[in-house]
Amino acid sequence: MKLNVFKTTVLIGAIIFFSNQDLIFAKDEKPQRIKKRVAVFVFEDKTDKSWRWWNNKGVGEGLSEMIVTELVKTGNYRVIERQELDQILNEQNLGASGTITPESAAQVGKVLGVELAVMGAVTEFGYKKSDTSGRIKGFGLGLESQSATVGLDLRMVNTTTAEILSAENIRREKSSKGLKVDTRQIDFKSQTDFDESLVGKAARDAVQDVIKLIDKQAPNVPWQAKIVTEKDGLVFINAGSTSGIKSGDTFFVYRKGEELVDPDTGLSLGSVDAKIGEIKVINADIGEGKAAQCTIVSGSGFQRGDFVRLQ
Repeated sequence: MKLNVFKTTVLIGAIIFFSNQDLIFAKDEKPQRIKKRVAVFVFEDKTDKSWRWWNNKGVGEGLSEMIVTELVKTGNYRVIERQELDQILNEQNLGASGTITPESAAQVGKVLGVELAVMGAVTEFGYKKSDTSGRIKGFGLGLESQSATVGLDLRMVNTTTAEILSAENIRREKSSKGLKVDTRQIDFKSQTDFDESLVGKAARDAVQDVIKLIDKQAPNVPWQAKIVTEKDGLVFINAGSTSGIKSGDTFFVYRKGEELVDPDTGLSLGSVDAKIGEIKVINADIGEGKAAQCTIVSGSGFQRGDFVRLQ
């Protein structure tokens, strides 16, 4: 009898535990699936600029594109197209100096609705070669040891405040040893040619390190969207199913208040925003999933540019 009571108690406890876990997962599901928007700027090339990609691009541009490709492949982010970045940079004359600063990245990010900007420089890219010698059964043998190194200075910027969230140095090396090692090639005929090279493999490892650091910092930047318009009691926002939003999701609406500017640095410290209502998504596939249609749960007088944030 006591054994049966014990089994029943354990069973009830297990049901309660797993039920609570389901509630926890359900509660956390929305923040995890909604995708942050990321902009990857072309990395500055601080090497000798002798290396060219298979499409004739330099290493700064090539590595930036590799990061973009890997971010898209994760499926966890909305990555801004390079053409959109270039257009805004040109329109606002922000890239005239050839160097992107946290402040200029933040300006572009605000225009494009980006939460996180990724920028930096390529500091190392190439081969080193050393000769060794030995003897096998009386015969001389010349061996060559080759190593390829890729180094990056990486910065991640919160575009709302222009704050540098993380500044990291990444350095990856691949090595090989053999009777003959050719290090003279500085141009690649194809992507396969690049991928199979030592320096290509070192670059891939460096890019994976960048992705891991972005994954680490992205949760520290709050997601937000903006109201496009309100018509006949319906609100349209500039984020939809491509951002991970689903019908039934609810969001708070905020109106931007006075911006707080640091008197010492001149950088934005954010703003005192006022919560003015709540909306609920009824169609997340407007404009091929780039926008969503919502009903008003509470509040009124919503305007174009009001912010939409997670509860």
